[in-house]
Amino acid sequence: MRSSHNLARVETTFDDDNVVPNAGLQAPAAIAQKLGVGALVDARVKLPADAEGRANCGVKALTVVGAMLTGGDSIDDCAVLRAGAAPEVFTGTRAPSTIGTWLRGFNWAAVRMFDAVTRIVLARAWAAGLGPDLDADQVIDVDSTICQTYGTAKQGAKFGYTKVRGYHPLLATLVGTGEVLHARMRGGNAGSARGSGTFIRETLRRVRDAGAIGALTVRADSAFYSRAFITGCAAHDARFSVTVKLLKPIREAIEAIPDEAWVPIDYWMDGGADVAETTYTAFKGTKDRRELRLIVRRVRPTPGSQLALDVVHDYHPMLTDRPGRTIDLEADHRRHAVVELAIRDLKAGGLAHVPSGKFAANAAWLVLACLAHNIARWTLRAAGQQWADATSDTLRRKIITMPARVVHGARTIKLRFPRNWPWADAYQAALTTIRAMPAPT
Repeated sequence: MRSSHNLARVETTFDDDNVVPNAGLQAPAAIAQKLGVGALVDARVKLPADAEGRANCGVKALTVVGAMLTGGDSIDDCAVLRAGAAPEVFTGTRAPSTIGTWLRGFNWAAVRMFDAVTRIVLARAWAAGLGPDLDADQVIDVDSTICQTYGTAKQGAKFGYTKVRGYHPLLATLVGTGEVLHARMRGGNAGSARGSGTFIRETLRRVRDAGAIGALTVRADSAFYSRAFITGCAAHDARFSVTVKLLKPIREAIEAIPDEAWVPIDYWMDGGADVAETTYTAFKGTKDRRELRLIVRRVRPTPGSQLALDVVHDYHPMLTDRPGRTIDLEADHRRHAVVELAIRDLKAGGLAHVPSGKFAANAAWLVLACLAHNIARWTLRAAGQQWADATSDTLRRKIITMPARVVHGARTIKLRFPRNWPWADAYQAALTTIRAMPAPT
């Protein structure tokens, strides 16, 4: 990057009232408007009667979502929507101090009302064609993550199993689209599976209510192996595959597998991994007892390691009730790791921090972060198939951060973007798709 003049001597002023920073936010904001997000929040989210700032919840929620879409991860970042001519395009945005007061007014009941809003928004987006093929089978990944905090002032932020202070929310994401289907804030010392039974039931109901009619499959790691989780899947006719720890009964079942049952699979080390299957009775002695498929991948030690001296295998078992070939099911379950991509996107944006000292405010912040993430996914989908797998950071860099100048004329507002913007076609494609979306019913 070169210049013919001394850049340090270029005069700088902050005095242009016609420039809109992050003007590309117009596309995701148009999606939120089409889906009626603000009106839904106003109609359904009711803060306690004595809460300050309880009025106009819709525009406050959209202010936070807009700031998150531009890369904001704190309450102060909401100020970016009030710079230059941005208030002319994104009307009604609120100041950071107003947003902070509003968030602190939340209680758990209001957070659950917010959950109901995101459930309706998800259904509207899918009905508008921004989601998956509703006739196809869907795979849902469930996981938890640690949102690290510092200091002792944040309510509910505690040390958990990772020895990190913070919060420990549950998340459910949809494979193929990366959307967050559901999220629930929990204290930092919550076990990974705490509340997973009701959480998976709510998630599956959301997917069905949004119009998905194909078969559902839920994937999870060993922390979620419990009666509540598996019976929750069964209650909504969803198949599951869940990793299990090498507890004594599991190890005994693996040791009983004959040598000829092990089948080699593709691995970076030639002949380094095999897969086999047996049956396992889960939850013996309870009314939820059931016979499941125990599928195991064993991995030989890396040559030269200490384990190689004793030829000790590393076993990776999982339980499932899914039909299909053993090798295919084992490979598909390993793809559960894609859930980390959605978590990465969340933490690269609104969930990089949890900003409030109140637990309920941070729970509302989580809902807003997931809503912003989903609007980003829908914007990318509207831009065209080649953008469907892009990250939220790519959306910010290439589309949202476009600056523009506001031009007034004939009672209209026109945004003038930079000439030769490399991704102008994607932006125009997204706007064309959004404008053609039907109004929600």
